[in-house]
Amino acid sequence: MEHLQHTIKKAVSYRGNGLHSGIPVTLTMLPAEPDTGIRFRRVDLPGHPEVPAHIEYVTNTMRATTLENGNAKVFTVEHLLSGLYALSINNCIIEMDSPEPPVGDGSARTFVDLIREAGIETQDKPVSVFNLPESVSVYEKNKFIAALPYDGLRVTFTSINPHPMLGTQMFDLVITPESYLKEIASARTIGFTWELEAMKKLGLGKGGTLENAVIYSEDACLSQPRWPDELVRHKILDILGDISLIGPMHAHIIAVLGSHKLNAELSAKLIKIRNELHV
Repeated sequence: MEHLQHTIKKAVSYRGNGLHSGIPVTLTMLPAEPDTGIRFRRVDLPGHPEVPAHIEYVTNTMRATTLENGNAKVFTVEHLLSGLYALSINNCIIEMDSPEPPVGDGSARTFVDLIREAGIETQDKPVSVFNLPESVSVYEKNKFIAALPYDGLRVTFTSINPHPMLGTQMFDLVITPESYLKEIASARTIGFTWELEAMKKLGLGKGGTLENAVIYSEDACLSQPRWPDELVRHKILDILGDISLIGPMHAHIIAVLGSHKLNAELSAKLIKIRNELHV
């Protein structure tokens, strides 16, 4: 079956603050021609430089994913990319007047709602879907992420956390626009009170609140969780955002205690295989 490319039908905008920077930002998503890909455009910089949402432009994966191309730098883009990827948007220009997208409610829901408000347009050019031919994995101590051949896109994530309210959690989902909207899109970032001081010293988390992140103290949850296993659902959301950087793909991704760093390392291996196969 031939897969066709998609863009959005009209421009849509949203204004909010960045999760880590706390800086106000206006984000505008624009329709784009076939084969444009997803591109971030910094309209606050001279010449409006752009950076493509592609694995080769990843420069940092500490607590979020950063893309850079010359002066064009954007970070914490994984929630937005996750929503675009799950809804099969292949071509879109994303204009921002600051380096970090708005946090919204801490999940991909804000961006998914924007895409649905804009409408999805099917374009008359086929999209190349990478069918993974062999298993690939990345290990780091007790963490790993692997991708296996699969007819479709499926993600399985396991978290093992010593917190009394978390413990061991596992979530497994075949990703379709419908399953993503129902089970993944609204899952928010998880944080712990003891991390907040360290993050503040690094200048991170300035836009975080108890509403746009699920914050746990040593023995309680200070936020109102949307699911008991919101943590693993959000990890799947993150994986989809990071994996989107290699383009449409069929694979079963299995992760235990993953991270943006491991996601990027897996993506680098996958793009090497994809390039060797010329697809």
